[in-house]
Amino acid sequence: MPLSTLEMKRTGPVLKPDQSRVLLRPFNIGDARRAAGIVARIMALPEGQVAALVEEVCLEFCQRHRDLQKIFLERFREVRQLTALADKISHDRKLLIGSYFMAEYSLESAALFNPSIVADPDQRGLQPGELRFILSLRATGEGHISSITFRAGVIHAGQQIEVFAPTSFVTEPRQVPNARYEKALFGRKLLELGADGDFSRRVVSSLPDSFSLEDLRLILKEHKERANGGLSAQDLSAAKGIWLLAKSNHEVQFQPGKPLCERVIFPATPSQRNGMEDARFVRFQNDDGRFSYFATFTAFDGRIVMPELIEPSDFLLFRFITLNGPAARDKGLALFPRKINGRYAMLSRQENENICLMFSGNVHFWHECKILLKPQFPWELVQLGNCGSPIETDAGWLVLSHGVGPVRQYGIGAFLLDRDDPSKVIARLREPLLKPDPSEREGYVPNVVYTCGALLHDGTLIMPYGFADHATGFATIPLKDLLSAMSPV
Repeated sequence: MPLSTLEMKRTGPVLKPDQSRVLLRPFNIGDARRAAGIVARIMALPEGQVAALVEEVCLEFCQRHRDLQKIFLERFREVRQLTALADKISHDRKLLIGSYFMAEYSLESAALFNPSIVADPDQRGLQPGELRFILSLRATGEGHISSITFRAGVIHAGQQIEVFAPTSFVTEPRQVPNARYEKALFGRKLLELGADGDFSRRVVSSLPDSFSLEDLRLILKEHKERANGGLSAQDLSAAKGIWLLAKSNHEVQFQPGKPLCERVIFPATPSQRNGMEDARFVRFQNDDGRFSYFATFTAFDGRIVMPELIEPSDFLLFRFITLNGPAARDKGLALFPRKINGRYAMLSRQENENICLMFSGNVHFWHECKILLKPQFPWELVQLGNCGSPIETDAGWLVLSHGVGPVRQYGIGAFLLDRDDPSKVIARLREPLLKPDPSEREGYVPNVVYTCGALLHDGTLIMPYGFADHATGFATIPLKDLLSAMSPV
């Protein structure tokens, strides 16, 4: 098909940010003395006034959040640890104290964009030819902090796309208190990070083969107490690094039965404090033929971007794991959906402008990369990167790419890799597959279309895409038309 006639069909719903979807999060005063003063003022209130205030707060916010009183009590217990409170406090006063240290956060007040789509692990109850999917989205709110949110939907006959309307509730997961760490893997990560000094080796040697965060806390405390005269500055720095690594590798759990659209993964570790950007989910086929899921995303702490990995188990339990090695850097890491010749394979964007390929025997460690493509065509001369995990076809690995051209306009292109040796680029589009149309130019960042992952269904490429870093649409194209428009390399 000539390039002049190649065009993706824009179809389906447009998902726009909804400021009414708010998350109830801890309100951190930041000053312990001020926090104690607030608690003292609440403690001075007469009990009758406390009960009336609790009733007023609950009536005002119970329609906006599930389990409101449970959240207030959990927050009270956290605040109590920071302040000197009497042992006997009424139930209502506990609720009231907790409420003063919570705040609503509108997680998608600015944007709902950069989507990734995968087949839902549950395909029961569908009509022939239908596919149920999970859509992840980057939600951006106050302070330009990005989190990961989800929608569910179905692709019906004729490639009709339905995204189920979300409820008005959103909820964060709970930290898994007994999450386990593997000693060998943890020690290797410390080595990769250059934190393998004498103190680190002593701590790791004291750990059992499998340990919890609490085990690590107690062992760190023990080593600090053993040090005559206290730890040196170097050892204190090592202890901090060990603890931060453990906190960055953690598990969170949503309550069973919680609708997918209500699950929000908000930044929870120091490496993520300023956002979790552009998650690329992939349905991964294991060696035994069974499927699991991974997601790569970019963690941002306000200064440094760091690629990290998520292992979502049934999309209720999420394991967060650091990626290590000199090749695990920059943005846009995207796993292939299966091993190739016995090794994991991944694409990345290196040096902010080239698409690279790397292989590893361990999904957590990446040491070498090879440049696949550099900017070549006018629409991508500023920057070239992938747009999600490769898609396996009979013709080869289909990879969607993004390019940046004049006036920082983003377009989405595509290229094809050899199935057996993906280091070989065998074909590519010379022109963008999708560019912003007039209705998509205006937004948080003008002139941008971008996706973090598409899928094939019934011979058609289904691609959700963010536009203007503001909202999300869908576009489709028959695979045969896309492949026929590619030029051999």
